[in-house]
Amino acid sequence: GQNEKKELAPASVTKIMTMLLVLEAVDAGKISLEDSVTVSERAAGMGGSQMYMEPGEQHTMEELMKGIAMVSANDACVAAAEHISGSVEIFVEKMNQRAAELGMENTHFVNTNGLPASNHYSSAYDIALMSRELLAHADGHSWFTTWQDTIKVGLPGKETEFGLTNTNKLIRQYEYATGLKTGSTGKAKFCVSATASKNGVDLIAVIMGAEDSKSRFKDAV
Repeated sequence: GQNEKKELAPASVTKIMTMLLVLEAVDAGKISLEDSVTVSERAAGMGGSQMYMEPGEQHTMEELMKGIAMVSANDACVAAAEHISGSVEIFVEKMNQRAAELGMENTHFVNTNGLPASNHYSSAYDIALMSRELLAHADGHSWFTTWQDTIKVGLPGKETEFGLTNTNKLIRQYEYATGLKTGSTGKAKFCVSATASKNGVDLIAVIMGAEDSKSRFKDAV
């Protein structure tokens, strides 16, 4: 580790915690991946990477998870949070509670998706902790290792095919890759939580603050 507990902007790697809370709710029987989720005005209004959903549009939770895992959809994060907790604010409280339970001492979340915000930070060490926890719930869910897929978006009668291409290039380049999440903003620069499994050994490598997209993957072989 190098500066592994330094508090930095995590960008969309934040979504690891969002996906963890979704899968924990599924495993606890509180929600189902088949649940129909209605996209709110707030969700549809998210900027940055998204699925470009319209207010009132409906998707299954599984479709939203595909969008979050593969194309880092900010709108899907908000829709999922509202479905589980009723509001983003309550969901973010749960994110911080779960972070504390996992021993993430250098993390504080302000939103569900990692869009730039004051006082929203994490560390490489903490990201590894929540990545390990997500992997314990991710078995059987192919979103983390699927390179490309399609999904229908739009209101009834106006649906179009939306292409999903995984932001994690390791999925295509390294046969043992199991995920997990990339992220980038102007402040955070380029981040990744990369996970792999080979010969019974599971590894997690977290990079934060890389100068460009290629450099966050450059040591992967």
